[in-house]
Amino acid sequence: MELIFRRDAYTVRCQATVVAVDERGLMLDRTVFYPTGGGQPGDTGTLHHDGAEIRLTDTIKGDGPDSVIHVPEVGAELPAPGSVVEVEIDWDRRFAHMRMHTCLHLLCAVVPGAVTGGQIGADRSRLDFNVPSASLDKDDLTAHLNRLIADDRPVSYRWIDDAELEANPDLVRTMSVKPPTGTGQVRLVDIEGIDLQPCGGTHVARTAEIGRVEVVKIENKGKQNRRVVVALAS
Repeated sequence: MELIFRRDAYTVRCQATVVAVDERGLMLDRTVFYPTGGGQPGDTGTLHHDGAEIRLTDTIKGDGPDSVIHVPEVGAELPAPGSVVEVEIDWDRRFAHMRMHTCLHLLCAVVPGAVTGGQIGADRSRLDFNVPSASLDKDDLTAHLNRLIADDRPVSYRWIDDAELEANPDLVRTMSVKPPTGTGQVRLVDIEGIDLQPCGGTHVARTAEIGRVEVVKIENKGKQNRRVVVALAS
């Protein structure tokens, strides 16, 4: 299956052929829809076929490593396997996820502790860090993040093999979610001079596209576990 979002997160729509249909939804031969994973929600959008429009309410991972299932609205009459369709994501929602996901990479660079959990939303997102409580300050983090955003650093991707990742364990910042291995290659997200780590999500092309952000809350979630909540301010 061709996962277009991996190489181009800005592609909004594509034509595809229905490969299979089951009780979970539709599988296509190619897609722009990102499936839920790594703390990022699955895309929503629409499917067009023979003049009909079907609402897609979620996107989830299928049985294989590159399998994506497009979840339709309840009661929708689905096209049969072999049908040619066009799918289109809800761009505003996706772009908000791209901005927030890239911002969380910057937050990883600002906070030195290991990441113990996280969740991306269209307005607010969070990361949990294994750090002492007194080491984090909302205003300092907000100022640091916005300086990095204003630097307008490019965001690029490159691929390494499983052996190279195993030889460089410091690339992995997350304790709760490990990067997918076993397929031969792992994608690295490189924010120039700021952050480099494995990630399969969608991101903006330059940090300035994130816009201003604000650290709205720092919560104590247990011994040396601090939750940092970030919101888009513009």
